Amino acid sequence: MQNQATEKLSPFKTPTQEQSELINDAKDFIYAHLHDATPAVFVITGDAGTGKSVVLSQLFYQIQQATHDNTSDMANTSNYFMVNHPELLKVYRHIAGELPGLLKKNFQRPTSLINQMNKHHETFDVGIIDESHLLLSQPDHYNNYYGHNQLLSLLKLCHVLVIVFDAHQVLRLKTYWTQDRLKKLLAPYTQHWVHLNHQFRMQADDSLISWINHFTGDRILLPLQKSFRHHYDFRIFSDAEEMRQAIVSQNKRFGLARIVSTTGYPSTLDGGQHFITEGRFKLPWDQYNYTSTPWAEIPQTINEVGSIYTCQGFDLNYVGLILGPVVKLSSDGQKVEIDTSKITDVESFKHRTDMADPQEILNAKIQLNLNAINVLMKRGVKGLYLFAHDPALRTRLYSEYQIINH
Repeated sequence: MQNQATEKLSPFKTPTQEQSELINDAKDFIYAHLHDATPAVFVITGDAGTGKSVVLSQLFYQIQQATHDNTSDMANTSNYFMVNHPELLKVYRHIAGELPGLLKKNFQRPTSLINQMNKHHETFDVGIIDESHLLLSQPDHYNNYYGHNQLLSLLKLCHVLVIVFDAHQVLRLKTYWTQDRLKKLLAPYTQHWVHLNHQFRMQADDSLISWINHFTGDRILLPLQKSFRHHYDFRIFSDAEEMRQAIVSQNKRFGLARIVSTTGYPSTLDGGQHFITEGRFKLPWDQYNYTSTPWAEIPQTINEVGSIYTCQGFDLNYVGLILGPVVKLSSDGQKVEIDTSKITDVESFKHRTDMADPQEILNAKIQLNLNAINVLMKRGVKGLYLFAHDPALRTRLYSEYQIINH
Protein backbone atom coordinates (compact mmCIF):
# COMPACT_ATOMS: atom_id res chain seq x y z
CA MET A 1 0.00 0.00 0.00
CA GLN A 2 1.30 3.48 -0.85
CA ASN A 3 2.18 5.78 2.00
CA GLN A 4 0.24 9.05 2.19
CA ALA A 5 3.03 11.28 0.87
CA THR A 6 3.62 9.01 -2.13
CA GLU A 7 -0.11 8.76 -2.84
CA LYS A 8 -0.52 12.55 -2.78
CA LEU A 9 2.26 13.10 -5.32
CA SER A 10 1.45 10.13 -7.53
CA PRO A 11 1.20 11.05 -11.24
CA PHE A 12 -1.97 8.94 -11.34
CA LYS A 13 -3.84 11.05 -8.79
CA THR A 14 -6.75 12.67 -10.61
CA PRO A 15 -6.08 16.41 -10.96
CA THR A 16 -8.75 19.08 -10.60
CA GLN A 17 -9.81 21.06 -13.66
CA GLU A 18 -7.67 23.99 -12.47
CA GLN A 19 -4.65 21.70 -12.08
CA SER A 20 -5.22 20.02 -15.47
CA GLU A 21 -5.39 23.39 -17.21
CA LEU A 22 -2.21 24.48 -15.46
CA ILE A 23 -0.36 21.29 -16.49
CA ASN A 24 -1.40 21.83 -20.11
CA ASP A 25 -0.35 25.50 -19.98
CA ALA A 26 3.06 24.51 -18.62
CA LYS A 27 3.53 21.87 -21.33
CA ASP A 28 2.61 24.38 -24.04
CA PHE A 29 5.14 26.83 -22.56
CA ILE A 30 7.85 24.15 -22.51
CA TYR A 31 7.21 23.15 -26.13
CA ALA A 32 7.16 26.78 -27.27
CA HIS A 33 10.51 27.66 -25.70
CA LEU A 34 12.40 24.36 -25.83
CA HIS A 35 14.78 25.62 -28.52
CA ASP A 36 15.00 29.32 -27.62
CA ALA A 37 18.42 30.94 -27.51
CA THR A 38 17.82 32.22 -23.97
CA PRO A 39 16.17 30.31 -21.08
CA ALA A 40 12.46 30.66 -20.32
CA VAL A 41 10.81 30.32 -16.91
CA PHE A 42 7.28 29.21 -15.97
CA VAL A 43 6.48 30.28 -12.39
CA ILE A 44 3.71 28.70 -10.28
CA THR A 45 2.81 30.54 -7.08
CA GLY A 46 0.35 29.70 -4.31
CA ASP A 47 0.14 29.24 -0.55
CA ALA A 48 0.91 26.02 1.30
CA GLY A 49 -1.61 23.28 0.52
CA THR A 50 -2.80 24.61 -2.86
CA GLY A 51 -1.54 21.59 -4.82
CA LYS A 52 1.62 23.02 -6.39
CA SER A 53 3.68 19.85 -5.88
CA VAL A 54 0.88 17.71 -7.30
CA VAL A 55 0.96 19.75 -10.51
CA LEU A 56 4.73 19.41 -10.83
CA SER A 57 4.70 15.65 -10.22
CA GLN A 58 2.14 15.05 -12.95
CA LEU A 59 3.79 17.51 -15.34
CA PHE A 60 7.17 15.81 -15.03
CA TYR A 61 5.66 12.36 -15.51
CA GLN A 62 3.93 13.49 -18.69
CA ILE A 63 6.98 15.12 -20.25
CA GLN A 64 9.14 12.13 -19.35
CA GLN A 65 6.67 9.81 -21.08
CA ALA A 66 6.89 12.07 -24.14
CA THR A 67 10.69 11.66 -24.29
CA HIS A 68 10.07 8.08 -25.50
CA ASP A 69 7.72 9.22 -28.30
CA ASN A 70 9.71 9.92 -31.46
CA THR A 71 6.89 12.11 -32.80
CA SER A 72 6.98 14.42 -29.76
CA ASP A 73 8.95 17.63 -29.39
CA MET A 74 10.23 16.13 -26.15
CA ALA A 75 11.74 13.06 -27.86
CA ASN A 76 15.19 12.22 -26.47
CA THR A 77 15.35 15.36 -24.32
CA SER A 78 17.24 15.42 -21.02
CA ASN A 79 15.09 16.62 -18.11
CA TYR A 80 15.44 16.82 -14.34
CA PHE A 81 13.18 17.28 -11.34
CA MET A 82 14.83 19.15 -8.47
CA VAL A 83 13.99 19.74 -4.82
CA ASN A 84 16.27 21.01 -2.03
CA HIS A 85 14.22 19.34 0.71
CA PRO A 86 15.89 15.95 1.47
CA GLU A 87 12.75 14.41 3.00
CA LEU A 88 10.65 15.37 -0.04
CA LEU A 89 13.33 14.08 -2.42
CA LYS A 90 12.94 10.65 -0.80
CA VAL A 91 9.27 10.63 -1.76
CA TYR A 92 9.89 11.59 -5.37
CA ARG A 93 12.62 8.97 -5.78
CA HIS A 94 10.36 6.33 -4.25
CA ILE A 95 7.69 7.19 -6.84
CA ALA A 96 10.28 7.02 -9.64
CA GLY A 97 11.33 3.56 -8.54
CA GLU A 98 7.81 2.22 -8.99
CA LEU A 99 6.75 3.79 -12.32
CA PRO A 100 7.82 3.04 -15.90
CA GLY A 101 9.54 5.90 -17.68
CA LEU A 102 10.76 7.54 -14.48
CA LEU A 103 14.32 7.09 -13.21
CA LYS A 104 15.58 7.93 -9.74
CA LYS A 105 18.62 9.65 -11.25
CA ASN A 106 16.32 12.25 -12.83
CA PHE A 107 15.36 13.45 -9.35
CA GLN A 108 18.16 15.52 -7.85
CA ARG A 109 19.02 18.18 -5.31
CA PRO A 110 19.97 21.38 -7.17
CA THR A 111 23.55 21.50 -5.88
CA SER A 112 24.22 17.92 -6.95
CA LEU A 113 22.86 18.57 -10.45
CA ILE A 114 24.72 21.87 -10.87
CA ASN A 115 28.03 20.33 -9.82
CA GLN A 116 27.44 17.24 -11.97
CA MET A 117 26.63 19.30 -15.08
CA ASN A 118 29.58 21.66 -14.60
CA LYS A 119 32.03 18.82 -13.98
CA HIS A 120 31.12 17.08 -17.24
CA HIS A 121 30.46 20.30 -19.22
CA GLU A 122 26.89 19.18 -19.88
CA THR A 123 23.51 20.91 -20.13
CA PHE A 124 19.91 19.73 -19.98
CA ASP A 125 16.63 20.71 -21.60
CA VAL A 126 13.92 21.10 -18.97
CA GLY A 127 14.23 21.54 -15.23
CA ILE A 128 11.29 21.34 -12.84
CA ILE A 129 11.92 22.74 -9.37
CA ASP A 130 9.64 22.04 -6.43
CA GLU A 131 9.97 24.43 -3.47
CA SER A 132 12.16 26.87 -5.43
CA HIS A 133 11.96 29.18 -2.40
CA LEU A 134 14.47 26.74 -0.85
CA LEU A 135 17.09 27.43 -3.54
CA LEU A 136 20.28 28.94 -2.19
CA SER A 137 20.58 32.66 -2.83
CA GLN A 138 24.18 32.86 -1.68
CA PRO A 139 27.25 30.56 -1.66
CA ASP A 140 27.12 27.66 0.80
CA HIS A 141 30.46 25.90 0.97
CA TYR A 142 29.20 23.50 3.64
CA ASN A 143 26.80 22.08 1.03
CA ASN A 144 29.37 22.28 -1.79
CA TYR A 145 27.68 25.14 -3.61
CA TYR A 146 30.20 27.74 -4.77
CA GLY A 147 28.03 29.84 -7.06
CA HIS A 148 26.18 32.98 -6.00
CA ASN A 149 22.58 31.94 -6.70
CA GLN A 150 21.29 28.47 -7.52
CA LEU A 151 18.52 29.72 -9.79
CA LEU A 152 21.01 31.67 -11.92
CA SER A 153 23.33 28.65 -11.99
CA LEU A 154 20.50 26.46 -13.30
CA LEU A 155 19.42 29.02 -15.92
CA LYS A 156 22.91 28.77 -17.41
CA LEU A 157 22.47 25.01 -17.85
CA CYS A 158 19.00 24.55 -19.40
CA HIS A 159 16.42 25.82 -21.90
CA VAL A 160 13.27 25.88 -19.74
CA LEU A 161 12.63 25.95 -16.00
CA VAL A 162 9.25 25.33 -14.37
CA ILE A 163 9.36 26.44 -10.74
CA VAL A 164 7.06 26.55 -7.75
CA PHE A 165 7.50 29.61 -5.57
CA ASP A 166 5.87 30.57 -2.27
CA ALA A 167 7.44 33.53 -0.50
CA HIS A 168 5.63 32.51 2.70
CA GLN A 169 7.70 29.30 2.86
CA VAL A 170 11.12 30.96 2.84
CA LEU A 171 12.75 29.81 6.09
CA ARG A 172 16.47 30.65 6.05
CA LEU A 173 18.56 33.72 5.34
CA LYS A 174 20.76 31.69 2.99
CA THR A 175 17.66 31.00 0.91
CA TYR A 176 16.23 34.47 1.35
CA TRP A 177 13.73 35.17 -1.43
CA THR A 178 10.91 37.62 -1.89
CA GLN A 179 8.66 37.89 -4.91
CA ASP A 180 10.33 41.21 -5.79
CA ARG A 181 13.79 39.63 -5.60
CA LEU A 182 12.66 36.78 -7.85
CA LYS A 183 11.08 39.10 -10.42
CA LYS A 184 14.21 41.25 -10.53
CA LEU A 185 16.41 38.20 -11.10
CA LEU A 186 14.13 36.82 -13.84
CA ALA A 187 13.69 40.16 -15.62
CA PRO A 188 16.08 39.29 -18.52
CA TYR A 189 14.26 36.02 -19.29
CA THR A 190 11.02 35.04 -21.00
CA GLN A 191 8.59 34.18 -18.21
CA HIS A 192 4.99 33.30 -17.45
CA TRP A 193 3.41 33.45 -13.98
CA VAL A 194 0.32 31.58 -12.75
CA HIS A 195 -1.25 31.44 -9.30
CA LEU A 196 -3.09 28.59 -7.52
CA ASN A 197 -5.76 29.69 -5.05
CA HIS A 198 -7.75 26.74 -3.73
CA GLN A 199 -6.65 25.22 -0.41
CA PHE A 200 -6.59 21.43 -0.83
CA ARG A 201 -4.77 20.23 2.28
CA MET A 202 -6.83 21.52 5.18
CA GLN A 203 -10.47 20.46 5.43
CA ALA A 204 -11.03 23.74 7.21
CA ASP A 205 -13.44 26.66 7.06
CA ASP A 206 -12.17 29.74 5.19
CA SER A 207 -12.45 31.72 8.42
CA LEU A 208 -9.77 29.53 10.05
CA ILE A 209 -7.46 29.93 7.03
CA SER A 210 -7.97 33.71 7.34
CA TRP A 211 -7.17 33.57 11.08
CA ILE A 212 -3.91 31.72 10.36
CA ASN A 213 -2.99 34.12 7.55
CA HIS A 214 -3.49 37.14 9.81
CA PHE A 215 -1.62 35.47 12.69
CA THR A 216 1.39 34.93 10.41
CA GLY A 217 0.92 37.99 8.17
CA ASP A 218 0.03 41.30 9.80
CA ARG A 219 0.20 39.44 13.17
CA ILE A 220 -3.28 40.59 14.19
CA LEU A 221 -5.09 38.13 16.46
CA LEU A 222 -8.60 37.84 15.06
CA PRO A 223 -11.24 36.49 17.46
CA LEU A 224 -11.66 32.71 17.51
CA GLN A 225 -14.96 31.62 15.95
CA LYS A 226 -17.26 28.64 16.30
CA SER A 227 -16.96 28.12 12.53
CA PHE A 228 -13.32 27.08 13.01
CA ARG A 229 -14.58 23.66 14.06
CA HIS A 230 -16.91 23.10 11.11
CA HIS A 231 -15.59 19.93 9.41
CA TYR A 232 -12.21 20.49 11.11
CA ASP A 233 -10.80 19.57 14.51
CA PHE A 234 -9.33 22.84 15.83
CA ARG A 235 -8.35 22.94 19.51
CA ILE A 236 -6.40 25.17 21.90
CA PHE A 237 -4.64 23.55 24.87
CA SER A 238 -3.46 25.07 28.12
CA ASP A 239 -1.33 21.99 28.85
CA ALA A 240 1.23 20.65 26.35
CA GLU A 241 1.09 17.13 27.78
CA GLU A 242 -2.68 17.00 27.28
CA MET A 243 -2.12 18.05 23.66
CA ARG A 244 0.47 15.30 23.24
CA GLN A 245 -1.95 12.69 24.57
CA ALA A 246 -4.67 13.92 22.18
CA ILE A 247 -2.23 13.68 19.24
CA VAL A 248 -1.23 10.13 20.27
CA SER A 249 -4.90 9.21 20.37
CA GLN A 250 -5.52 10.60 16.88
CA ASN A 251 -2.40 8.86 15.61
CA LYS A 252 -3.84 5.52 16.77
CA ARG A 253 -7.13 6.29 14.98
CA PHE A 254 -5.93 7.87 11.75
CA GLY A 255 -2.13 7.69 11.61
CA LEU A 256 0.15 10.59 10.64
CA ALA A 257 -0.53 12.69 13.72
CA ARG A 258 2.58 14.40 15.09
CA ILE A 259 3.79 17.06 17.52
CA VAL A 260 5.80 19.90 15.92
CA SER A 261 7.31 23.09 17.28
CA THR A 262 8.72 26.46 16.37
CA THR A 263 12.26 27.45 17.32
CA GLY A 264 13.04 28.72 20.82
CA TYR A 265 14.09 25.51 22.54
CA PRO A 266 17.61 24.00 22.86
CA SER A 267 18.65 22.75 19.43
CA THR A 268 22.19 22.01 18.28
CA LEU A 269 23.30 19.88 15.35
CA ASP A 270 25.76 17.85 17.43
CA GLY A 271 24.20 14.39 17.11
CA GLY A 272 22.81 14.44 20.64
CA GLN A 273 19.26 14.64 21.94
CA HIS A 274 17.82 18.02 22.85
CA PHE A 275 14.51 18.16 24.69
CA ILE A 276 11.51 20.42 24.60
CA THR A 277 10.08 20.71 28.10
CA GLU A 278 6.76 22.36 28.94
CA GLY A 279 5.52 21.39 32.40
CA ARG A 280 4.74 17.65 32.30
CA PHE A 281 5.60 17.55 28.58
CA LYS A 282 9.10 16.40 27.62
CA LEU A 283 10.07 15.05 24.20
CA PRO A 284 13.25 15.27 22.10
CA TRP A 285 13.57 17.16 18.82
CA ASP A 286 13.48 15.04 15.68
CA GLN A 287 16.71 13.23 14.91
CA TYR A 288 18.46 13.23 11.53
CA ASN A 289 16.61 10.75 9.36
CA TYR A 290 19.03 8.41 7.59
CA THR A 291 16.27 6.17 6.24
CA SER A 292 14.50 6.41 2.88
CA THR A 293 11.16 6.88 4.69
CA PRO A 294 9.95 10.45 5.39
CA TRP A 295 10.19 11.41 9.08
CA ALA A 296 6.43 11.70 9.63
CA GLU A 297 5.83 8.17 8.32
CA ILE A 298 8.25 6.49 10.73
CA PRO A 299 6.07 5.13 13.59
CA GLN A 300 8.61 5.94 16.30
CA THR A 301 8.52 9.68 15.54
CA ILE A 302 5.28 9.94 17.49
CA ASN A 303 7.76 10.22 20.39
CA GLU A 304 9.68 13.13 18.84
CA VAL A 305 8.93 16.77 18.10
CA GLY A 306 9.05 17.63 14.41
CA SER A 307 10.70 20.76 13.08
CA ILE A 308 9.95 22.84 10.03
CA TYR A 309 12.69 20.95 8.21
CA THR A 310 11.05 17.54 8.61
CA CYS A 311 7.48 18.70 7.96
CA GLN A 312 7.63 21.27 5.16
CA GLY A 313 5.92 19.95 2.05
CA PHE A 314 4.18 17.05 3.83
CA ASP A 315 0.60 16.36 4.83
CA LEU A 316 -0.20 15.23 8.36
CA ASN A 317 -3.67 14.18 9.41
CA TYR A 318 -3.32 15.98 12.75
CA VAL A 319 -0.67 18.42 13.88
CA GLY A 320 -0.06 19.54 17.46
CA LEU A 321 1.93 22.77 17.26
CA ILE A 322 3.93 24.19 20.15
CA LEU A 323 4.35 27.94 19.71
CA GLY A 324 7.72 28.30 21.41
CA PRO A 325 9.38 31.15 23.34
CA VAL A 326 9.87 33.27 20.20
CA VAL A 327 6.09 33.73 19.86
CA LYS A 328 4.58 36.25 22.29
CA LEU A 329 1.47 38.35 22.81
CA SER A 330 2.02 42.08 22.37
CA SER A 331 1.69 44.34 25.41
CA ASP A 332 -1.68 45.65 24.16
CA GLY A 333 -2.96 42.10 23.73
CA GLN A 334 -3.94 42.60 20.09
CA LYS A 335 -1.05 41.21 18.08
CA VAL A 336 1.56 38.47 17.92
CA GLU A 337 5.19 39.45 18.44
CA ILE A 338 8.35 37.59 17.44
CA ASP A 339 11.15 37.80 20.02
CA THR A 340 14.22 37.28 17.82
CA SER A 341 16.46 37.06 20.90
CA LYS A 342 14.87 33.68 21.67
CA ILE A 343 15.75 32.09 18.30
CA THR A 344 17.73 28.88 18.80
CA ASP A 345 17.83 27.78 15.15
CA VAL A 346 21.14 29.54 14.50
CA GLU A 347 21.70 27.84 11.12
CA SER A 348 18.67 29.64 9.70
CA PHE A 349 19.87 33.12 10.56
CA LYS A 350 23.57 33.15 9.76
CA HIS A 351 24.83 36.54 8.64
CA ARG A 352 24.73 37.45 4.93
CA THR A 353 27.35 39.75 3.44
CA ASP A 354 24.77 41.28 1.09
CA MET A 355 22.42 42.23 3.94
CA ALA A 356 24.22 44.94 5.91
CA ASP A 357 21.23 46.94 7.16
CA PRO A 358 20.42 45.81 10.75
CA GLN A 359 16.73 46.69 10.28
CA GLU A 360 16.54 44.59 7.09
CA ILE A 361 18.08 41.63 8.92
CA LEU A 362 15.69 42.06 11.86
CA ASN A 363 12.68 42.27 9.54
CA ALA A 364 13.88 39.18 7.70
CA LYS A 365 14.24 37.21 10.95
CA ILE A 366 10.70 38.17 12.00
CA GLN A 367 9.27 37.28 8.59
CA LEU A 368 11.10 33.93 8.40
CA ASN A 369 9.71 32.95 11.81
CA LEU A 370 6.19 33.95 10.74
CA ASN A 371 6.65 31.90 7.56
CA ALA A 372 7.64 28.86 9.61
CA ILE A 373 4.56 29.20 11.83
CA ASN A 374 2.33 29.50 8.75
CA VAL A 375 3.79 26.34 7.25
CA LEU A 376 3.46 24.38 10.50
CA MET A 377 -0.13 25.55 11.13
CA LYS A 378 -1.15 24.31 7.68
CA ARG A 379 0.23 20.76 7.98
CA GLY A 380 -2.93 19.12 9.32
CA VAL A 381 -5.55 17.75 6.93
CA LYS A 382 -8.07 16.89 9.64
CA GLY A 383 -7.00 18.93 12.64
CA LEU A 384 -4.78 21.58 14.23
CA TYR A 385 -4.01 21.67 17.95
CA LEU A 386 -2.15 24.62 19.50
CA PHE A 387 -0.21 25.22 22.71
CA ALA A 388 1.60 28.51 23.41
CA HIS A 389 4.68 28.79 25.63
CA ASP A 390 4.05 32.47 26.37
CA PRO A 391 1.64 32.63 29.36
CA ALA A 392 -0.17 35.75 28.08
CA LEU A 393 -0.71 34.31 24.61
CA ARG A 394 -1.72 30.94 26.05
CA THR A 395 -4.29 32.56 28.37
CA ARG A 396 -5.73 34.72 25.59
CA LEU A 397 -6.13 31.82 23.14
CA TYR A 398 -7.38 29.28 25.68
CA SER A 399 -9.92 31.72 27.19
CA GLU A 400 -11.41 32.49 23.77
CA TYR A 401 -11.43 28.78 22.90
CA GLN A 402 -13.40 27.94 26.06
CA ILE A 403 -15.94 30.67 25.23
CA ILE A 404 -16.66 29.41 21.67
CA ASN A 405 -17.05 25.84 22.95
CA HIS A 406 -19.69 26.58 25.56
